[in-house]
Amino acid sequence: MQFSSFSISRLPRISYGSGRLNEVPALAASYGRTALLVTGKQSFCTTPRWQSFIEALESKGINWLHFTVSGEPSPTLVDEAVSRFRKDNIDVVIAIGGGSVLDAAKAIAGLLPHGNSVMDHLEGVGNNVPYRGPSTPFIAVPTTAGTGSEATKNAVLSVQGPDGFKKSFRDECLIPEYAIIDPDLLATCPRELVAADGMDAFTQLLESYVSLKANPFIDALAWSGMTAVKEGFFAAWEGKEPEASHGRAAMAYAALLSGITLAQVGLGSVHGLASPLGAFFPIPHGVVCGTLVSVATEVNINAMQQREPQNPALAKYAQVGRLLMGRDELDDATARSSLIALLAEWSERLQLPRLNGYGISADDFQMIVANSRGSSMLTNPIVLTDQEIREILERRG
Repeated sequence: MQFSSFSISRLPRISYGSGRLNEVPALAASYGRTALLVTGKQSFCTTPRWQSFIEALESKGINWLHFTVSGEPSPTLVDEAVSRFRKDNIDVVIAIGGGSVLDAAKAIAGLLPHGNSVMDHLEGVGNNVPYRGPSTPFIAVPTTAGTGSEATKNAVLSVQGPDGFKKSFRDECLIPEYAIIDPDLLATCPRELVAADGMDAFTQLLESYVSLKANPFIDALAWSGMTAVKEGFFAAWEGKEPEASHGRAAMAYAALLSGITLAQVGLGSVHGLASPLGAFFPIPHGVVCGTLVSVATEVNINAMQQREPQNPALAKYAQVGRLLMGRDELDDATARSSLIALLAEWSERLQLPRLNGYGISADDFQMIVANSRGSSMLTNPIVLTDQEIREILERRG
């Protein structure tokens, strides 16, 4: 094992386990008496837990306001929320929902003390104004197991269309004070969301594991997360109790670790492509990950074998192949080919659509490739040529 230098940025305080949602009212009360609740329109506030949760807040003397997020958040949505609630002197922001809800709330919390537009700080498309903080204290409670946003410093915002973008408002001040991981909240996730989110979490773990910035500390977390995916993903997706309960616990854990690992060492080519695909077309992020990860892995492996045969990521891909196949005796070449085949099998089993199901055609590939070289592509284990990136799209078009 190589022990080169590395550093780890701040993490939220993490509370994981069944029923941990019940801890949130007391935590919120420690920050003050006015809370902004950010949720999806239906994912949490139409369940029986909603009423008991707000009653628990009120029992702690907390006045609460409510804001809902539908779909992927935009800069306009964030600015509207900041303008609407800034006068209310919010003491704490509590987000309960999927990755879009958490990202929106993270940005809102960051700007409530300041009142300016998020476009001042948005990477690549904003006004390049440094964010100095502070942020309003933020408690993140995921109800899906995919993005790991509860453990990251970036809020991903998007505008969709021909001139669209998908960019991050990113700063360590935005890291949640608490990440509350309650696997019970995943029980109401529809099957197709479990599939897409699970592939997102796995892709984040795999890309972190082979990242150019990988280190032993993050490798251990990524490995643990991928082991949890192996044990729990399909049990959670199939939804048959009692196995599904264990599967949800495993996937909530895996998603949390995927957020930690990506925040520390970055991602790779799948997420490099996910940015323009999500900006220009109505394709869910998890679907992008699930439909591309097998081919992207194969393209990475082929490129390294041709140009960088000593690249340490080749051995790491083999290790993951042996893990997922449960066959320690496989040689490296067989383990890598088994990994590629297994990920393709997962995509088919989960019935994840191809790119053309979202109106994406070969005519769009040049534009997508041209916009794919953001921060995620910078930590891919090898620099891919434009033609290699295009190959990923062509094979899943």
